[in-house]
Amino acid sequence: MSLTTRIQLSIMMFLEFFIWGACAVTLATYLGKHLQFSDVAIGGAYSTWNWAAIVSPFFIGMVADRFFPAQVVLGILHLLGAVLMYWASQVSEPGPFFWVLLAYTLTYMPTLALVNAISFHQMTDVAKQFPGIRVMGTIGWIVAGLAISYVVGPIFRSRLGATPVDATRLPLYLSAAASLALGLYSFTLPHTPPKGKGRKVTVSDVLSLRALALMKDLSFSVFVIGSLLICIPLAFYYTFTNPFLNEAGMKDVAGKMTMGQMSEVLFMLVMPFFFVRLGVKRMLLIGMAAWAIRYLCFAFGTAAMPSVLLLYLGIILHGICYDFFFVTGQIYVDKKAPEEVRAAAQGFIALVTYGAGMVIGNFIAGIIVHAHVTRTVVEGVETVGHNWQSIWLWPCGMAVLIIIAFALLFHENNKARTP
Repeated sequence: MSLTTRIQLSIMMFLEFFIWGACAVTLATYLGKHLQFSDVAIGGAYSTWNWAAIVSPFFIGMVADRFFPAQVVLGILHLLGAVLMYWASQVSEPGPFFWVLLAYTLTYMPTLALVNAISFHQMTDVAKQFPGIRVMGTIGWIVAGLAISYVVGPIFRSRLGATPVDATRLPLYLSAAASLALGLYSFTLPHTPPKGKGRKVTVSDVLSLRALALMKDLSFSVFVIGSLLICIPLAFYYTFTNPFLNEAGMKDVAGKMTMGQMSEVLFMLVMPFFFVRLGVKRMLLIGMAAWAIRYLCFAFGTAAMPSVLLLYLGIILHGICYDFFFVTGQIYVDKKAPEEVRAAAQGFIALVTYGAGMVIGNFIAGIIVHAHVTRTVVEGVETVGHNWQSIWLWPCGMAVLIIIAFALLFHENNKARTP
């Protein structure tokens, strides 16, 4: 792979995740504080990413992989996405917003597979070359959060007054602009022909149903069910951390939340060291335990010293939460699945976690957060807030129960792969 190609792919990956980071992190605060959406409606809005994750394999398998070059599809989807994201920023009612955002996520989620496909096609050694390209996506997410808090916020400070930039539609504008940029840029990327041209693709292939045969293995079944269940408390973090930290009084929240992605990069680098010493089961349990500890930190942290350190610790734990569970899980699946169903198995786990698990999680999170709304009146002015301590103890308790069940039922073994 030439240096020019590496730079092209790095810019593509940077913009791909900049788009997502710019809109997803602050969306709940914007919907709750600016548009006055209920917490249930906010949970529903975030579930659009997960519904789209369920649907996008159909688009990739049935259309993009069979008929059109990947870079062309990527460009068209991001140009459509720019229009839809701008449209979403102009909608102020929960029902219409859900459908417009769903239309947007249906254009965005397939691009996650497309940027990987474009990258893989240009590489001579994926194992060595892809990590250096993929890390640019994490950096893109980090830069998006920093730009919102430390560039966009200060530029518009005189217009925003006391309103945090997270509670405005400005991050959605930033996401739409980046989507437009990547849409145009995509047409300059190296040619990536449709890999499935002329090949028959079935619904079973698209949904990765061939991997269901692996469920005959009890440990694999426990892993799949545990992955599904842990994504329920996981949804609380992705959807409601930004509004929580803003209500707690933390400043420049979007920028400070990028510490989570920074820790993700760090722990990704040290994972091989821990993996050979701890093994799959301990790594997975540590990842799950990090979720429970994170929610305890949020439950008892405040914006004042010294307890604000608990909030920062909760954010930084993201690296362990994500890498030790999800990345370890992907490695486990790769080891357990026979080569002929390995890709299907990875697709199946993604469907279970980012699809079904997060849909359920966002639904439950919306209900629980809404049930803990508080209203205080000071000098005739009503302030709406939340009992966040009680809220965070819910996913903490869920995570603890899942950890106990997983520890008792999951047994790491090295049996030969069987389809």
